[in-house]
Amino acid sequence: MIRIAPMGRALAVVAATSLALTACGGGSDTAAPASPTAGGSSAPATSAPAAKGDGTLTLGTLLPQTGSLAFLGPPEFAGVDLALKEINEAGGVLGKPVVKFDTDSGDTTTNIASQSVDKLLAQKADAIIGAASSSVSESVIDKITGAGAVHFSPANTSDKFTTISDKGLYFRTSPPDKLQGRVLGDLIIADGSDTVGIMAMQDSYGTGLADQVAKTVQDGGAEVVERVDYDPKAADFSADVAKLKAKNPKAIVLIGFEETAKVVQELVKQGMPASKHKWYMVDGNTSNTNYLKMPKGTLTGVKGTIPGAASPDEFQEKLKGINSKLEDFSYAPESYDAANLIALAAEAAKSDAGVDIAAKLAEVSKGGEKCKNFKECIDLLKAGKDIDYDGVSGPVEFNEAGDPAVATIGIYQYGDDNRYATKALEYRTGNIAG
Repeated sequence: MIRIAPMGRALAVVAATSLALTACGGGSDTAAPASPTAGGSSAPATSAPAAKGDGTLTLGTLLPQTGSLAFLGPPEFAGVDLALKEINEAGGVLGKPVVKFDTDSGDTTTNIASQSVDKLLAQKADAIIGAASSSVSESVIDKITGAGAVHFSPANTSDKFTTISDKGLYFRTSPPDKLQGRVLGDLIIADGSDTVGIMAMQDSYGTGLADQVAKTVQDGGAEVVERVDYDPKAADFSADVAKLKAKNPKAIVLIGFEETAKVVQELVKQGMPASKHKWYMVDGNTSNTNYLKMPKGTLTGVKGTIPGAASPDEFQEKLKGINSKLEDFSYAPESYDAANLIALAAEAAKSDAGVDIAAKLAEVSKGGEKCKNFKECIDLLKAGKDIDYDGVSGPVEFNEAGDPAVATIGIYQYGDDNRYATKALEYRTGNIAG
C-alpha cells in the first residue's frame, strides 16, 4: 500500500524554476522507419511468459486519438516521438533503431483499446506505452502483461495500480491519485472554503480521487456537504447539479474528463458560476481545448491540478518541433521519460524482451550516476557505469510497485480566455513510500 507522509513534512511548495532540473490525428497504426529518424532491481516475481527478444526493441503506443481524453493524445504522442528521435539519433537500442507502432486507446465506451493491443502484440511490441485513462489500462493490463510485454503508462493515476496483479510488468511515470487528492484538498482549505461539493465521474479514477479529496478537506476542518458520483455517459447533468445547488457549497470540485464541459454549462445555467463559487478541476479535465467555445470569463480563476513538474521551455520547443500545433503539454514529459526508461532498461538488460526490460527499470531509475537524457545515460552504461535517469517529469525512482517514489503536482489557473496558463501557480512535491 502507499503511505504518504503528513503534508507538513512530505509536501513542500517550491518555485517553478527550482523544479526545472529536479523535478492522459489519425487512427491507423504506423511503424517507425527502420533507420534513425527525426522524430538495484531483481527480476520481478512474475508468471508472464518468458518471451525471448528478437534483438529489435519494438514499442507500441496505446494513447487517445479519440474519446474523452483525446486532448491528451497530441502531447503524449509528441513526448514519445521526441524520445525516439533522440534515441535513434544516438544509435538506437542494442545497436538497432527502435521501431514504433501507434494505436488509439479510445475510451471505456468502446472496445478500441483491446483491438489496438491485439494489433500491437501481433506486431511483437516488447513494451506498450499507455493508456492515458486508468480505466482503459485496467481493461487491457491482463492482456498486455499476460503476453510478457511491459505495460507502461505515462498518465494512469488510479490508486488501484499500486496493488493490481501485473506479473511485475506494469510501471507508470505519473503518481497515484492519493498525492493529487492531498494537494487539491489542501489547496481548497488554503483558499478558505469550509463547505465543499464534489462531482466525480463514476469509475476507478473518479471515485478514487474524490475519496482522497474528501478525506483531505475533512481532515482540514471543512465539510463535504454533497458528493455526486455520476455516469459520464449521461446526456444530461441537471439533476446532479441540482443536488449541489441545494447545498450551496463554497467550493465545487469537478473530477471527470471531457463531459465536464456539459457539467460546467449546467452549473452556469443553475446559477453556480465560478464567479460565485470556487471551482477546482483535476488532470482529467484541466484542458486548453474543451472550454474554448464557452463565453469568455466562464472559467476565470478556476484552478486545476496536473501531476508533473514544470516542462522546461527548451523541452516545449523540442516538442513543437515534433508537433507544431501543440497547445497543451500535459503528460508529454511523462511520455518522454517512459520511452527513455524502457530503452535504457533494454540496454541494461542487453535484451528487448519485456520481462528482461521490467527487471531493469527500477535499476536504471535510481542509485547510480545521474543522467538526464538517453545519450548521457547510454554513454555511462557503455562505460560500465550504473545509472540514475532523472527525467523531465522528475527523478522517477520506481518503488517496488512500479510507481514513482517521488512526485510533483502542479497547480494551474484559468484566465478570461478559458485557457489555463501552462506555467503553474506553484508546484508541490512529495515522497511516496512504497
